[in-house]
Amino acid sequence: MQDKIIEIKNATFYYDTDDGERAERPAVENVSLDIYEGEFVAVLGHNGCGKSTLAKLCNAIYEPTEGSVTVKGISSVGEENGDKIRRIVGMVFQNPDNQIVATIVEDDVAFGPENLGVEPAEIRKRVDNALKAVGMYEMREREPHKLSGGQKQRVAIAGVIAMQTDCIIFDEPTAMLDPIGRREVMDAIRLLNKEMGITIVLITHFMDEAVKADRVLVMDNGHIIEQGTPKQVFSQIDMLKSRKLDAPQSTQLCHDLGIGEGVIDTEDCVERVCALLGGAS
Repeated sequence: MQDKIIEIKNATFYYDTDDGERAERPAVENVSLDIYEGEFVAVLGHNGCGKSTLAKLCNAIYEPTEGSVTVKGISSVGEENGDKIRRIVGMVFQNPDNQIVATIVEDDVAFGPENLGVEPAEIRKRVDNALKAVGMYEMREREPHKLSGGQKQRVAIAGVIAMQTDCIIFDEPTAMLDPIGRREVMDAIRLLNKEMGITIVLITHFMDEAVKADRVLVMDNGHIIEQGTPKQVFSQIDMLKSRKLDAPQSTQLCHDLGIGEGVIDTEDCVERVCALLGGAS
């Protein structure tokens, strides 16, 4: 078993109301979770279930109201600790326009390392390597506002890579993208995890993105109600429906045809359907 990078123990978080009072119900309640180095974890749940709040607890954007969150042994409580944690756990948000701050791609990627006080020669190396990792090196001198949504999101990812964080949390990074942009971003995420060994936490409502993860968590009403491998989670179609979630299309089709549970990818689905048609002939 690899070392834990994020450890959450009985964490509860309340937002404040407009008048400064604690909200009646917590956004996250009594959640315990360990995330391990090199792991790819997908978090699912309908809107308002607490998944984005959980992500911001992992990144020390929020401090837990109760319980604890530690990253490599560092408590998330306190501004100084929060700064340390954000050097270990980076975050990419839904809208890349909210993260892009410079007028040239390579300058934007350099922004984070510059704020960390990294030497210029090292920044140059980090920027080039980060842009190459996400396939954006050839566009390093372009203006971000002229890029597609998927390209902008890959620039945002490169900015986090250049800070050399050990873990990256993606909060619905493809929600605003077209299918081509979604594929570009997911290809980049898988490369970061499988080839660079970066720990990934992916908040998503796309089931076909979650099937690529090592572990899938399902949240509802501020709780983690189910977790396991993609096959273990997506085979529970009734549970998913009860939580207003869909199964992956391949899983749903094979379930409806009665040709096997636990199918989560297109290739396996095609094999099952071809076997069914072959048997019928």
